[in-house]
Amino acid sequence: MNETRCGWVNSDPLYIAYHDEEWGKPEYDDLKLFELLMLEGMQAGLSWYTILKKRENYRAAFDGFDPDKIMAYDDEKIEELMNNAGIIRNRLKIKAIINNARIYGEISKDEGGFGRYLWSFVGGEPVLPDRESLKDVPASTPQSDAMSKALKKKGMKFVGSTICYAFMQASGMVNDHVQDCICRTS
Repeated sequence: MNETRCGWVNSDPLYIAYHDEEWGKPEYDDLKLFELLMLEGMQAGLSWYTILKKRENYRAAFDGFDPDKIMAYDDEKIEELMNNAGIIRNRLKIKAIINNARIYGEISKDEGGFGRYLWSFVGGEPVLPDRESLKDVPASTPQSDAMSKALKKKGMKFVGSTICYAFMQASGMVNDHVQDCICRTS
């Protein structure tokens, strides 16, 4: 039986489970997409593996990524988060999540749903590129450029094109499992 996975996966069972059960699988739930986009932003300058190991800490620290709760965070809460060793203690990134929670609400209201809006950048359907190996996987695409530009115009932070493309891969908007990966679908 073929047990080949994408080359970025290490031997940690947590990482293997993430690759096999989550990454590249289409996600449509607004709140799950918000969480994933925020976590991808936290990854900036770090590895996804670092963030994945802290994901449960982030969920606890940020009230399950409930945008209604997050947008009400005050300076006292920011200081509490800055002292939380279970997350990346970067003030700009923490403030970005708070800011982005407010924008989430605006997008949800104005665009008929957060997920619907984000999926519009790939025409509402998963994109299935033909990637022979990791070297064929780009850091960004015209779709991630467009998503990034649109989210920044709405006021979101830590949503550059590379972050948006990583988000698109993780959420299944783009299925970038390489050809010989056990998770590749035709």
